[in-house]
Amino acid sequence: MKNRRWGVYVPFALNELKRNLAYKGSFYLFILCSCFGAFISYYLWMAIYGSSETGILGGLTRNEMILYVFMTYVTGNLVNVEIVGYMENDVREGAVVMNLIKPIDYRLSLISKALGCVGYRFLAPSIFVWIGLEIYKAAVMGMNVISIGNALLYLVSTLFSVLIYQLFDFCFGLMAFVTTYMFGLKMAKNALISFLTGQLIPISFFPEIFQRIFDFLPFSSMLYTPVMIYLGKYTGEALAVVLLRQVIWIVVLYGLGTFLWQRITKRLIVLGG
Repeated sequence: MKNRRWGVYVPFALNELKRNLAYKGSFYLFILCSCFGAFISYYLWMAIYGSSETGILGGLTRNEMILYVFMTYVTGNLVNVEIVGYMENDVREGAVVMNLIKPIDYRLSLISKALGCVGYRFLAPSIFVWIGLEIYKAAVMGMNVISIGNALLYLVSTLFSVLIYQLFDFCFGLMAFVTTYMFGLKMAKNALISFLTGQLIPISFFPEIFQRIFDFLPFSSMLYTPVMIYLGKYTGEALAVVLLRQVIWIVVLYGLGTFLWQRITKRLIVLGG
C-alpha cells in the first residue's frame, strides 16, 4: 500500500533543495540567465509603450506592465519546475520499477522534489527580485507597496499554480513511458505553455473570445492568475472565481493523472534497471 503521509516525502524536498544549493556556479549562472531574459522582455515592452499614443495597452498602464513583466518572471521562476525530466530519466534507466515496488506514491515523490526546487528558487533570486520591485514601486513609481493581505493571496494563488503545473507535467510526462525520449516534446510543451500562460503576452491582449477560451483551460491558472492578483486586477467575486478555478484544476488534473497512471503501469515493460 502506498504511503501518502506528507512526512515521508519531506526528505525528497530537502534533498532537492540541498542539491541545488550545492553547485554554486550553476546557482549564479541560473540567476544571471533568468534575469537577462526578464530585462529583454522589459525593454521590448517599453519600446512598444513608447510608440503607443494611449499609454494603456491590453488594460495595463506602462507602470503596470513593468510590474507584470517582473512578477511574471518571479512567478514563472517558481511555477515552471519540470518533473518530466525525472520521469524520463527513471524510464530510460529502468529506475522507475524501483519506485513501483517502494511503499511510496511515485507522483507525490516527484512533486516533493519539485517543491524542494521551488523553495530554492524562492530563496534566490525570486524573493530578492520581488523586494527590489517593491522598493522600485515606492521610490520611482510613487505607488504603494503591496499589502500583507494581497501578498498572502498572491502566495496562495502561486502555490495553487505550482500544483497545477506539476500535476499537468506529470500527465504530460507519462508519455515518457511510451516514447522514452522527450526532448522534442518538452521543447514544444515549454513553447506552448509560455504562450498560453501569458508569460510572453498578457492574456488581456487577446480578443475576448480567446480570453474566454483560456478561462476553460488550466494554463491561465498557472501564471496569469497570481500575477493579476498581485496587480489588484481581481477583487471580490472575480477573485473568488479565479481561486476556485485553480482548486478545480488541481482536483481535475490529479484525477486525470491517477487514471492515466493506472492505465500505463498495467502495460509497463521495463528493460534494465
